Amino acid sequence: MRLGINLGYWGAGMDADNLAVAQEADRLGYAVCWAAEAYGSDAPTVLSWVAAQTERIDVGSAIFQIPARTPAMTAMTAATLDSLTGGRFRLGLGVSGPQVSEGWYGVRFDKPLARTREYVEIVRKAMARERLRHAGAHWTLPLPDGPGKPLKLTVHPVREEIPLYVAAIGPKNLRQTGEIADGALVLFYSPEHAEETTLRHLRAGREDAGKPFEGFDVCPTVPLALGEDIPALADTFRPYTALYVGGMGSRKQNFYNSLARRMGYEKEAAEIQDKYLAGDKDGAAAAVPQQLIDSTTLLGPVERMADRMRAYADAGVTTLTLVPSGFTLDERLAGLRAGVRALELAGLAE
Repeated sequence: MRLGINLGYWGAGMDADNLAVAQEADRLGYAVCWAAEAYGSDAPTVLSWVAAQTERIDVGSAIFQIPARTPAMTAMTAATLDSLTGGRFRLGLGVSGPQVSEGWYGVRFDKPLARTREYVEIVRKAMARERLRHAGAHWTLPLPDGPGKPLKLTVHPVREEIPLYVAAIGPKNLRQTGEIADGALVLFYSPEHAEETTLRHLRAGREDAGKPFEGFDVCPTVPLALGEDIPALADTFRPYTALYVGGMGSRKQNFYNSLARRMGYEKEAAEIQDKYLAGDKDGAAAAVPQQLIDSTTLLGPVERMADRMRAYADAGVTTLTLVPSGFTLDERLAGLRAGVRALELAGLAE
């Protein structure tokens, strides 16, 4: 199992430290550094900045939002980043959510599965430097009855195939991701529930495509907190968990709330959502079960983290992306180093 680091969103108050975190992850041998985007900083600019000041670590988008760019623009960006980094770029894609898609980009959040499939198909064609022809429900290239003609990407990526990931949570999305992508970017991944909530759907998608599951990158993002007091460490992630389970989306359409329910937290997920949507964020955080936090994070001393890493590896994880907590750079760097020590102690280091 390999380790990754997720810098999250640029502009979250830790900008000056993020480069130091990425550089230390590079020095420690982390496999990949991911950056996110929502409606603030864009991921390509951050990844370019990080890649220019690191040497070995891959840089990846977690995610480029599908409603933010045409598929051809995404292919251009991916090819450029792969070229500039000497083959260190990984392309992560996702549909975002209805609030961001429709409120920020003005793109209807309809048929996300079909839109993702078509988007990936066009991106792969463009990155393979094929002349771009596509007739689908969401995109037609070239446009008919006009001056457009089939064009071919002029930039040559370093690799023939840039690794392509899709952010997936729901069963149908996971199955499609297994079919069309090289890896899955997942959140709130619990080893105890992974087979039922995630792996069986990814595996079915690989079977649909006639592809082996071996080599497919299962890549969850996992918060990490180093220390001895497990309940206190879990408390640091209560607002984060409450935000996703309670407030990320609408009452009718919250993928993370549905995931918590599939993990057996039906009553708790409903209570968290009710309180969060009513404006009681503190109450929502207090309603998050400690076991839900503990099963989807790495908490405690290095020895306890090593045990949990073995559980993640046994539950199909191939790249474990860490988000070390802390209000200071020293705390975050300590978390990075603890991750490496735990991986070695678990006997999982390559």
